[in-house]
Amino acid sequence: MDDPSDDTSTTQHKFMLFVSGMSVKSGHAIENLRKICDKYLTDNYELEIIDISRDTEQAVIHQIVAIPTLIRTDPAPQRIILGDLSDREKVLRILNISE
Repeated sequence: MDDPSDDTSTTQHKFMLFVSGMSVKSGHAIENLRKICDKYLTDNYELEIIDISRDTEQAVIHQIVAIPTLIRTDPAPQRIILGDLSDREKVLRILNISE
């Protein structure tokens, strides 16, 4: 049964993950984010992976200065995390996702 105070059950989460090619850090960020989303946001998230080596315009538009960078666009407020997302507890706390 869903807890009505838990907004993760009803709110669609939307993420943009900026990577550069398939560097080790980029690969780890993708893998770590997918694990977190699959465990805590099952079927309730949308993930767009943007490779700035192929799409430099998106990097400029979103002012990306470090790779990997994760931007949560929904639900508001927007949240940004830099790095490979390996600290699961920190990622959950920043994204305001309940364990």
